[in-house]
Amino acid sequence: MRVPAFPTVVRVVDSHTEGEPTRVVVEGWPQPVGDTMAARRDDLADHWDHLRSAVVCEPRGHDAMVGALLTPPVTTGAAAGVIFFNNVGYLGMCGHGTIGVVRTLEHLGRITAGRVLLDTPVGAVSAELAVDGAVTIRNVPSYCHARDVAVEVPGLGRVVGDVAYGGNWFFITHLAEPAVRLDQVDRLGRLTRDIMAALRGQGVTGKDGAEIDHVEVSAPPVRPDADARNFVLCPGGAYDRSPCGTGTSAVMAALHARGALAIGAEWRQESITGSLFTGWLEEQGADLIPCVRGTAHITGETDLRFDAADPFRAGFTAAG
Repeated sequence: MRVPAFPTVVRVVDSHTEGEPTRVVVEGWPQPVGDTMAARRDDLADHWDHLRSAVVCEPRGHDAMVGALLTPPVTTGAAAGVIFFNNVGYLGMCGHGTIGVVRTLEHLGRITAGRVLLDTPVGAVSAELAVDGAVTIRNVPSYCHARDVAVEVPGLGRVVGDVAYGGNWFFITHLAEPAVRLDQVDRLGRLTRDIMAALRGQGVTGKDGAEIDHVEVSAPPVRPDADARNFVLCPGGAYDRSPCGTGTSAVMAALHARGALAIGAEWRQESITGSLFTGWLEEQGADLIPCVRGTAHITGETDLRFDAADPFRAGFTAAG
C-alpha cells in the first residue's frame, strides 16, 4: 500500500474575495505532471489528493475554503497555471478564486496593474487588475443548456430552474421561501442539498452528462445598487460567501437566453452576505464571454506544517 508523502511545510497566501476565502499555495507542494492543466489536475487527484484535504480542510482550513495551487503556465504569455480545489474535490474554474489569485500574484510582486492571463483546467482565463485593486475576469465561454427544467424534490415539491454553465455547472432556481438572508442559511443549505440530490437521482445533467454540482437560488436584491441576490450551494456543501463568479456568469448566460440581458449591459449580483460583483456579457464569434468584476483582500501568509505524529495531518471534513 502506497504511503502518502507529505512535505514538511507548505507556504500559502490567504485572501477573501467579497467575503469568500481563497488559499493560494505558493511553495512546498510537489508540482503535478502533465502538458495541460487538465492533465495536471488529474495527476494531482491521483497522487496528491491527501494534500488537497490537508490544506483546505480542518484543522488547517474549513469547508468554505477554496484552494488554488499555482503551477508553471502551459500557454505562452500566461502568468501561471492554477488548479482550484475545495473540501471534497476539484473545480474546473473559480471566479472568486481567480480574483484572489490575481491579487495574490500582485502581493507577491509577480504582476502589476494591467492584463494577466491564467491557465485553468477548463481553458485560459484573462483578467485585468486595476490600480485601485479591483479585478475584472474574462471567463470561459458560458451558456444556458436547458430552460425550465423541473425536478420533484421530497418535502419541497416541484422545483423549476435553468441549467447553465459558467465554468462550473449550475441549476438556477427561485424559491418562495425561505428568504435569501444570512439567518436562513441552514434552511437554504438543506433545501439546496435536497435539490442537488433530486437532480442526481432524476438524471438531470449538463451537456454530455456533466454533473451539476452547484445550486443557485436567485431572489430580489437588498442593496439598492444590485439587480438580484443569491445563495449558492457549492459541491462540498458550503455556501458561497461571495456572489460567485462562475454562478454570476451562468446567471447572465441564462438571462441572455431569455432575452432579459443584452450584450454589454451590466448585471449587479449581490451575495447573501451583501457583497457585490458587477458583470456583463461580451460576444466572441458564436460564444458568450462573461466578464465579472470584484475585489479581493489579502488576509494572511502562513506556513502550514505537517507533523508526522499529527493524527489529522491529512485533514478531515464532514462533507461529501
